Amino acid sequence: MSPHPPVGMLGSDGDTRKETSMSATNMNDARCEALFASALQRSDAPCPAEVRDAVRRAVQSLGSGGCAAQVAQEFGDHPETAILRMRWAREAVERAFVAGDALVATVADAA
Repeated sequence: MSPHPPVGMLGSDGDTRKETSMSATNMNDARCEALFASALQRSDAPCPAEVRDAVRRAVQSLGSGGCAAQVAQEFGDHPETAILRMRWAREAVERAFVAGDALVATVADAA
């Protein structure tokens, strides 16, 4: 095994943390696109578990590329409503994944 990270994994200063941060950002964006493409609606007032399930089902059904394509299509056809749906998706993903991850870590640390 090579002591060096794979090419493309290093930041400009040789630090691998930049890639990790970018990966987390990309994952969050993909989750938002999947929720946007899902059948779940803001009016459903979904709990975090329902959001996570909707994201999982959308990715299984459409793939991440299919979710991104659907987002692009909606922004092209209905930009005014797509903006509102993406805002909701970002807020819901933040609560379901990012805030949920912090809560899990806090509970695990307390144990």
